[in-house]
Amino acid sequence: MSELSKRLPSDPISSVGVVTSLSKAPDDYSVVAQTTDGSDADLWKDGLFKSKVTRYLCFTRKPGPDVVVDIKVIDIKEPLPEGYTPVEETMDTKETVMRKRRLCVKISPRADAETAVYDIQIIAKSKYHLVNYTCIGDINSMAIWNRKGDVPKDKSSQETASTANTEAPSTTASRRITSRPDYEHQISGNTMTVSIQLQHGAKHCCVTFHPAFTTRRREHYR
Repeated sequence: MSELSKRLPSDPISSVGVVTSLSKAPDDYSVVAQTTDGSDADLWKDGLFKSKVTRYLCFTRKPGPDVVVDIKVIDIKEPLPEGYTPVEETMDTKETVMRKRRLCVKISPRADAETAVYDIQIIAKSKYHLVNYTCIGDINSMAIWNRKGDVPKDKSSQETASTANTEAPSTTASRRITSRPDYEHQISGNTMTVSIQLQHGAKHCCVTFHPAFTTRRREHYR
């Protein structure tokens, strides 16, 4: 058994494709040019006969709204698995990807995915297995393996929710701010005493005025 890196890449794979040449992969795409033992990873080759036609698997981990959650390699005559999309054309020339096999990819919104594909390797089918990887199918005496891992949740959405909760005004504080005091006027002799009591507080304030009032009254301002 062969052991590659135990550490997962920082981001899951977001798209998978096939190109006709190692130099024609789109920007941000990695090409699986060799098997794990150093052999040519051409998916089109057939036995000992060398062909001018070549096909190479490629993928990107460029962050986006979707991630690849599963990959399958099936016989061309098999029905397409539910929820999977076939990779039928090369990305650079729009030619047929494979002759007898079909590469199928299952895509999911990143927010809904619990696990996703993080890496893809190709090995000589009869030689050895890869630790932490799963075989997804074989083609032309080679086996394609992928490695999955958990999809990290979006921290920005969690921080946004936390900020919203922190900035939400307190109901009690709001009531205290909008509460209105009761005023009580009392006239005694040549002075008048005003007693103020907040509806939601326990504070009193007394103010004395000199003669300007001739009647007793009690007013409530709500």
